[in-house]
Amino acid sequence: MHHVHRPNHEHVHDIDWDALCSHLEREAELHISALTQATNWLRDLLGGVDARRVLDVGSGPGVVAGLLAAAFPGAEVVAVDQSPALLERARARSSGRIAIQQADLPDEFDRLGTADLIWSANAVHHLGDQQAALTALAASLRPGGLLAVAERGLPVRFLPRDIGLGRPGLQARLDAGNEDGFTTMRAELPGSVDEAEDWPAMLARAGLVPTGTRTFLTDLPAPLGLPAREYLRTRLARQRDQFGERLDDQDRAALDTLLDADAPAGILWRPDTFYLTATTVHTARSCTA
Repeated sequence: MHHVHRPNHEHVHDIDWDALCSHLEREAELHISALTQATNWLRDLLGGVDARRVLDVGSGPGVVAGLLAAAFPGAEVVAVDQSPALLERARARSSGRIAIQQADLPDEFDRLGTADLIWSANAVHHLGDQQAALTALAASLRPGGLLAVAERGLPVRFLPRDIGLGRPGLQARLDAGNEDGFTTMRAELPGSVDEAEDWPAMLARAGLVPTGTRTFLTDLPAPLGLPAREYLRTRLARQRDQFGERLDDQDRAALDTLLDADAPAGILWRPDTFYLTATTVHTARSCTA
């Protein structure tokens, strides 16, 4: 699951938070089946541990926090995010099942408190020093507690190689643009540290014992439903804004057609649109007495 690049602190005032909330919420809802499987797996991994407090760090609009509340009905589940707008959305959709906590990370890791389970999806990569972030999260685990980090996986695929517009292979070139943008985002983060992203090894360096990695598939075949198509149109529009100037004229023209809400070849209407991606979750346990 590849989230949109969320704003750094210096840009937060320029963000349309309602639009971002809706986009992140819709993205997470597309992955409900995979995320439910992931939270159930975490419940199985914890086994006999009676989880009393669960943190979703970088919770966004709280979709996974709600799934964690369902998987751990006896626990206090806390959605943690830097954005009050995203936390308000999490509160609204939770019907009182979860608590919320605003925290500006990495500066306020020490405000999280302790937990039996910490989930963090596509959040650690927004912090300059990813290893330091994992070490801080590990320090918040109670003995026997579990840290689960969902990062990378496989990029979303939603178009065939040849879509009848311009040169075949547009999606691969969009993926390359995303990767370049991701690398630039990482380099511009405060305190950015280059790190080989071997997540189990990083969790071990954080003082934890790796307990397994699993990948969960989201497979929505064509014909795709309207909510997924609308999400993809917003995703494509963001890509056009973020790196459209790096594409050639032919690719920009194809992208504009895909974004045209009235074009039969647009993403809202074409019959060959699907949605396929994979979410990878890395886990490790605290064995500190």
